[in-house]
Amino acid sequence: MTAPPAAVQDSPGEEELARGLAEGDEACLAAVYHRWSALVHALAVRSLGDAREAEDVTQQVFLGVWRGRHGYRPERGAMAGWIVGIARRKIADALSARTRRLDLLTSVASAGAPLAGRHADEPSEAVLDRVLVGHALAGLPPAQQRVLRLAFFEDLTQTQIAERTGWPLGTVKSHARRGLHQLRRGLRDGPRESPREEESRVRGR
Repeated sequence: MTAPPAAVQDSPGEEELARGLAEGDEACLAAVYHRWSALVHALAVRSLGDAREAEDVTQQVFLGVWRGRHGYRPERGAMAGWIVGIARRKIADALSARTRRLDLLTSVASAGAPLAGRHADEPSEAVLDRVLVGHALAGLPPAQQRVLRLAFFEDLTQTQIAERTGWPLGTVKSHARRGLHQLRRGLRDGPRESPREEESRVRGR
């Protein structure tokens, strides 16, 4: 069996870790991650309700630890408290980003607004990738997916979507309204596993 890295095996104290971080010792960063990443991830999951988003936040936290390592002062408190403080800020940033996505969807759904609903100065990929691509859109019924994909990815209005699909305009509006409602709920509550995903996860244990 391969022995763990010395920094982890020797269980260095916080003073040693702080000194190593300040000196740019990546082994100390690895030890810090090994010791506190589970705590950070648990905090993020509890706040965000999404394991994958929590993984991203956890990476951002320890990137913040590395970049802000010169700002840590042991005399002001334990390293765990410092890391938790960074985690809370990163979680707050993630929640703020989620709120911005909800605001975007609300503006898209407003009466008379084209479903594309983005501002000219917003890069389409930066907005759409955050709002639509992924679990929330994939979980919608096919008709709702088609309407929203045409709207967001091809910038079609509801009238143009009706012409493209051959569906009555009222049907397009209904699919758009229901789809946006599901997306808003998904972004608010966090993505949930489908029965198939849950079964695959359980089998993989």
